[in-house]
Parts: sequence; C-alpha cells; structure tokens
Amino acid sequence: MNLEADTFWLALALVLVIEGLFPFLSPAGWRRMFLQVLQFGDGQLRFFGMCSILCGGLLIWYLL
Repeated sequence: MNLEADTFWLALALVLVIEGLFPFLSPAGWRRMFLQVLQFGDGQLRFFGMCSILCGGLLIWYLL
C-alpha cells in the first residue's frame, strides 16, 4: 500500500473507534440520544451534518 491509502484507512479506523466509544461506555445514554435525534426534522439533521462537515474540513485544513 502507498502512504495515501494507509492514511485513509487509518483515518477510517479512527472514526470507527471514536464512533464506538459512546455506545460502549454508555449504551443507555447513547440510546436516549439516538431517540432524540430521530425526532429531528430534515432541516435540523442537515444543519448538524453541515456543521460536522465544516468543522472536520477546517480541522483538516488546519492540520495540513
């Protein structure tokens, strides 16, 4: 593998680890949060998705 592919797979693995921490550490809290998120409208979900994309993009830009 080349360095770019290794970096991609490492980043993906890190996302999976971080995503798995909350349900592992607090399954009941994660379930309550997930049920609340299911009640959001499409606009609210898009807004949070956009904020996540912008924050991630800015962090990548800052780190590179």
